[in-house]
Amino acid sequence: MKRLDKILKKEKYIKIKLKKIATNHLELKAKINGIKGRFILDTGASNSCVGLDLIAYFNLDAQESETKAAGAGATDMETKKSENNSLKIGGWHTKKSNLVLFNLEHVNSALTQHNAKEVHGIIGADILQKGKAFIDYNKHVLYLKKN
Repeated sequence: MKRLDKILKKEKYIKIKLKKIATNHLELKAKINGIKGRFILDTGASNSCVGLDLIAYFNLDAQESETKAAGAGATDMETKKSENNSLKIGGWHTKKSNLVLFNLEHVNSALTQHNAKEVHGIIGADILQKGKAFIDYNKHVLYLKKN
């Protein structure tokens, strides 16, 4: 795996450490609009998400959305959206991150029941695709290509 690390570094990938939490999720730290947060990495989430109650915390411009959210045991949840946010994960960043905003109570309730800390949101496939991601599950590392 050292070879993979060298190859990705040569290809201008940034190495981001992940933390395995009690629920077996991988957690990472990120900044939205310059504000620090804790997020779950979820390859099955089509969009990156933030809790509705954190609009002011992350200085988000929230707009109405027709989309309903579903996942993690909840369905048909009301959402809002926030476009063109700054997102920084380790040394990787984008200024055009679109976020889905919805109630994360069910997610955080499940985490705390397993003695894990609550999260501010979820980093989903949209960011993983934008960053041309590689995930080393064994070493708990995310690689995103520098843009």
